[in-house]
Amino acid sequence: MTTNPLVTHRQLFFQHVAQTSDFPLALEIERAEGIYLYGPENRYIDLISGIGVSNVGHRHPRVLAAIQEQLDKYLHLMVYGEYVQSPQVELAQALAQTLPAPLSHVYFTNSGTEAIEGTMKLAKRFTRRNEIISCFNAYHGATQGALSLSGSENFKRSFRPLLPGIRHIQHGNWQHLAHITQRTAAVIMEVVQGEAGVRVPDPAYLHAVRQRCTEVGALLVFDEIQTGFGRTGTFWAFEGFDIVPDVLVCAKGMGGGMPIGAFISSPEIMGVFKTNPILGHITTFGGHPVCAAASLATLRVVQDETLYEQAEAKGQLFRQLLVHPAIREVRGKGLMLAAEFESFDVLKPVIDRAIEGGVITDWFLFCDNSMRIAPPLIITEEQIREACAVILNAI
Repeated sequence: MTTNPLVTHRQLFFQHVAQTSDFPLALEIERAEGIYLYGPENRYIDLISGIGVSNVGHRHPRVLAAIQEQLDKYLHLMVYGEYVQSPQVELAQALAQTLPAPLSHVYFTNSGTEAIEGTMKLAKRFTRRNEIISCFNAYHGATQGALSLSGSENFKRSFRPLLPGIRHIQHGNWQHLAHITQRTAAVIMEVVQGEAGVRVPDPAYLHAVRQRCTEVGALLVFDEIQTGFGRTGTFWAFEGFDIVPDVLVCAKGMGGGMPIGAFISSPEIMGVFKTNPILGHITTFGGHPVCAAASLATLRVVQDETLYEQAEAKGQLFRQLLVHPAIREVRGKGLMLAAEFESFDVLKPVIDRAIEGGVITDWFLFCDNSMRIAPPLIITEEQIREACAVILNAI
């Protein structure tokens, strides 16, 4: 069966692609390169990196070369963890080399939410406890376990009952640390809260969380799905706070545009998946060789081009340029920023007009009066000035 040439891709999108809202952006994109997306008639600056994914830009030449090289060797061979596959082991080694010594064992998944699911199982199995603590206004994924961690009842109420044993604390609230007890298997926390509108914590607070987890024997899990791979000015956001988690979760920007995630821990902690029961966590496609090859190339680009070292200065340029009475503040860390407006009703038309002007921005799930600004780390000063001019004009 062939496609009717009189039916447009836009029509097929609405007829056959399952929708997640009544107002999708519905931009038709024909190709992408660097910081740009190209439609049939328009060029757009991607100021949100596909929601934190395209840290090295779209179709980076080194990522494409790695994908092509692996395509010529093999694709999927076997379920995860059985065969020695060079893309997996080389990526695992490279990730471990970016991390403090205890974090040396990597479990690959297909996405961030799957990495969170695996982490929840790992924490329960290692500690033999069943309570998991996360934060209000946190987002860790949309599967039932990850959704249970979500700090927004609005996104959860229609899917209850969800997992029992989940408790929420307020990110940055020192008094809530008392809720972390010897019943707690893990505290799963974003280093910088993303969907809450980019909330950067007091370093002393994160140190207090680390100390409390150590005192009661709970695992500290940092969700770096949005912040990892250079976005906040260091390769991992936790490096900027001089603190080390027991488990690190990553995805999004690590794939260079390919789907991959991981959770990383010590040999002692990760080893519990091997017995009681054997094959304690399983995935078929996790660590797919093509995705792993793309991820390794992405990691090398971030390192070799020191993109993380440039993120803070580029973020400061956004702050300097985005000055307007309608903008209450621009907050964040590195190239993970939020520009706050009075309300969603004020912000939404600005986003729409910016898109018409060739700049794609967005808002946040739990902070709909703030504009998301998280461009590819390769964005130049000239491109930042161009994007900000469009936004200010849209206001």
